[in-house]
Amino acid sequence: MRKLLTMVIAVMLAVTAAKAQSTATLSGTVKDSSGAVLQGAQVSIRNLGTGAERTVTSDTGGQFVAPSLPPGDYTVKVTANGFGSYTVEKLTLQVDAKTGLDIPMSVASTGESVQVDSSAPLIDAESITVGQVIDRQTVQEIPLNGRHFLDLTVLTPGGVTAPAAGSLTAPSRGLGANSFVTAGNREDSVNFQINGVNLNDMVQNQITFQPSINTTSEFKINNQTFSAEYGRSSGSIVNVSTRSGTNEFHGEVFEYVRNEALDARNYFNTKDVQRMAPLKRHNFGAALGGPIWKQHTFFFASYEGLRQAQGLTVNSGVLTDAERAKVTDPVAQKLLTLIPRANDSTGARYLGLANGPVHTDQGTLDISQIFSASDTLHGFYAIQKDQRTEPTLQNNTIPGFGDNRAATRQILTLNETHIFSPRLVNEFRLGFNRIAIAFNPNVTTDPTSLGLGTGTSGATGIPQITITGPGLNFGGPSGFPQGRFDTLGIVSDTATYTAGKHSLKFGGEFRRFLNANFSGDTGTIGFNSVANFQAGRANSFSITPTRTASRIYVNALGAFLQDSWKITPNLTAELGLRFEWNGSPVDGSNRLVLFDLPSASLIRVGTNGVGNSPYTQNYNYEPRIGFAYDVFGNNKTVLRAAYGYMADQPETNAASGLNGNPPFANRVTYSSSTATIPLSNLYAAAGAAGIGISGVQRNLRNAYTETFNVNVQQELPWGLVGSIGYYGSVGKHLRTPLNVNQPNASNVRPFQAVSTSSPISAGANISGVNITQVSSIGMSNYNAMWLTARKNFRSGLNFNFNYNYSKSLDTGSLSGTVLQDATRPYLNYGPSDFDTTHRISMNAIYTLPFKGNRLIEGWQLSGISQWQTGNPLNITTSSTFTGTANVLHPNLVGPVQYGLTRTTATTVQWFAPLVCNAPTTANCTFQIPTTGFGNLSRNALRGPGFADTDFSIEKNTTIYEAVKFQFRVDAFDIFNHPSFGNPGTSAAVGSTSFGVISQTRFAVSDLGSSRQLQIVGKIIF
Repeated sequence: MRKLLTMVIAVMLAVTAAKAQSTATLSGTVKDSSGAVLQGAQVSIRNLGTGAERTVTSDTGGQFVAPSLPPGDYTVKVTANGFGSYTVEKLTLQVDAKTGLDIPMSVASTGESVQVDSSAPLIDAESITVGQVIDRQTVQEIPLNGRHFLDLTVLTPGGVTAPAAGSLTAPSRGLGANSFVTAGNREDSVNFQINGVNLNDMVQNQITFQPSINTTSEFKINNQTFSAEYGRSSGSIVNVSTRSGTNEFHGEVFEYVRNEALDARNYFNTKDVQRMAPLKRHNFGAALGGPIWKQHTFFFASYEGLRQAQGLTVNSGVLTDAERAKVTDPVAQKLLTLIPRANDSTGARYLGLANGPVHTDQGTLDISQIFSASDTLHGFYAIQKDQRTEPTLQNNTIPGFGDNRAATRQILTLNETHIFSPRLVNEFRLGFNRIAIAFNPNVTTDPTSLGLGTGTSGATGIPQITITGPGLNFGGPSGFPQGRFDTLGIVSDTATYTAGKHSLKFGGEFRRFLNANFSGDTGTIGFNSVANFQAGRANSFSITPTRTASRIYVNALGAFLQDSWKITPNLTAELGLRFEWNGSPVDGSNRLVLFDLPSASLIRVGTNGVGNSPYTQNYNYEPRIGFAYDVFGNNKTVLRAAYGYMADQPETNAASGLNGNPPFANRVTYSSSTATIPLSNLYAAAGAAGIGISGVQRNLRNAYTETFNVNVQQELPWGLVGSIGYYGSVGKHLRTPLNVNQPNASNVRPFQAVSTSSPISAGANISGVNITQVSSIGMSNYNAMWLTARKNFRSGLNFNFNYNYSKSLDTGSLSGTVLQDATRPYLNYGPSDFDTTHRISMNAIYTLPFKGNRLIEGWQLSGISQWQTGNPLNITTSSTFTGTANVLHPNLVGPVQYGLTRTTATTVQWFAPLVCNAPTTANCTFQIPTTGFGNLSRNALRGPGFADTDFSIEKNTTIYEAVKFQFRVDAFDIFNHPSFGNPGTSAAVGSTSFGVISQTRFAVSDLGSSRQLQIVGKIIF
């Protein structure tokens, strides 16, 4: 039966292909003055910007549905024989909205009835989707630190400010974050859409680039129980609608200027110790939209540029003069020349600046064509070129390293909407997104010139080097140089058919992703003490000395059927089923090599009976079900409950690293907290422990999330809407790295050697190496209460308020979270890295009601405020009992002594670093086990909270008729409240970085770092 159902769905895919919606749906019921439904009423819906008009007819139940309407302002006029016409002069339809509009008709003798309304109904009583639209006014006018629309995701229910240790959520200077966290979902589970076409980079499932605020009309975030038309990701869905031209010419020219002379100092950039970090930022551009052929063809074009010169503050522990004098190893002495001397009052820290320039240019073009009342075409193209230097990449703590990168990013969307009849509307989409990017180390020193025996030579760069104790990190970046050229192509189709009380949507999509990679490696070196560095003896080393390449192809299909069933005038049920088939990645030259666990053999895909994919192909059946109940039938109190099953498409980097296995590369990895290897002979010494191997679970499953909620929404006086609800989710098969060659308590590993019958590297030693396998054994759990209040723009004011009370638990919050014990994954179960117990966010825009001359008119205030409790801290040791350092925990032998203490001008102590080796030591909190596992669990401590308030004041002055000048001042972190980063979490006796905070949560120029002013000038017409 299951195979039959799969075949049926495959046939459906051949006929129709569906994608997430960037359009809106208007529906309603036409009634006469007695409340009886009215059949045959003509409902004309006219776009105020373009003049495009759609006409539908009410059915026997008085109901009408008009799907696939572009977001915007509309006039709705209803006529029926024997009745006066009813007109809504202005109705705003938002992206991906299901707007209900009930029409009361009066007999012709009473004349025409006119209703004037400047917004959609306050409550959507037609959908089970939990989400929020960020409207154009908020997108364009709220103070945004960096002008990146993803920064607004924290203003939605369930959203949290990302933890300091985030990966994709960490702000990329000048480009913004690549993802966000909401509703307990991982950062790599978000599905980004522009005009319904995917904008994800499938290597890591991050956004390819953020479209300019200038070209963004509005966007919607669906973060729970979305309908079956959405697929590919288990987390949130972001639908971006781009700005289009209208029958009138409109445009703007703008510049945003920032300079450190206007800013407050960062908390750790104190005046008496260090000069202020420079920041000079010019963000400029222009936009123009209008008709090419009135009533038919429209355009909107924009350009935005960024020129940013910035110095990043560096505050790092380094070797003291006494420790430098004890460096005896000749190779370590050469490395010592790369480490600056301490320059602070303690003699143990270095304070400095690292230059990080950013240069971006982005252009967009939007074209809309109305062929007829039943046929429209919309196209959008954007291209961005960016160059930037990241001087502290991979947590470098001193200047002079990092990387530089150049990228070209593109997206094209084509959308054709065809109305076959008032009951059948079809949307066809075609598009692609593309990225070409290269990363190159800033330092390309030949490692042999320093005496390092890394197995490489030439201008490749030196390894990424860490020294536990002072918390020093320099060199690298590891895994560089690297680059890729990726293209994701999409074709999709969605049809909407209305039949009585049922509004059916059905369709599907086909995706093909091409990923061409190359990668070199500088390697990594780790010392678990200063003494080992002084002696030139490393505790860990890894490198892939050969440059590798791959050309990955992935296909995927999805199909869905969704029924919005108006059971009664007050009750709507949504019933849906989605099918997702995710093909396994294939390399064009079969350069992927597996480690087969049953036979302990290395096998190249496409040989020895192994297919050309590293793991079996996956598919999921995803039901979505729920209801929305208008309790009193007046659209003022709506009760909802829903359940949804959503699956992830695996990222291609789960498999692309398999080209680093023999025979294509001879990777080595070594890690021991006791047995060290010499710097002069790293590659050979590490190779004696065995060859380096990575793997992927042969039956890797698609990660999936089951979400569920029950909530009530209530319209309140003064145009307010409040809601409260329970929201939960369970995630399973989450991606987790698993060390399948973890040593046991006797330090014996399951695999001592590659099988002698292996077709590759037969008999090779692997007795001393970890074998990391990408697996799907992770899990998560999220429970929350969300309380919201919002007011759409009316009487000069709009605002939004959210409070979350939540608990998020998992076995790993990132795809790379390493288990402390691969044989007992449940030991990792604990608070998520992004777990935030309490969070409040609010934003508002208020147009001051002053009237009179140009001086007193046109003033507006706006702001964003956020506050949340701290994220978990994961305390680890350098023990390699399970083969991997910095994943095991100490014993907690006393209460943690929290207390925010400023220990020096540039550091803050978050908790007392009372570490000991012997459990009987007095005044000890964290005891380092001599062997085995500590009793402290993952993410057991809590770090600092986060608070930030941004404020803006603007003045709009009319210059001539429709031309105005806008002058605005944005104050980010207006109260200059420092939001601290996390303290050092590596417990070691004598450590000078454990429990110590030396920087704010985000770097200077980003959220919550210090007060910064931005001057804005715009000419708008």
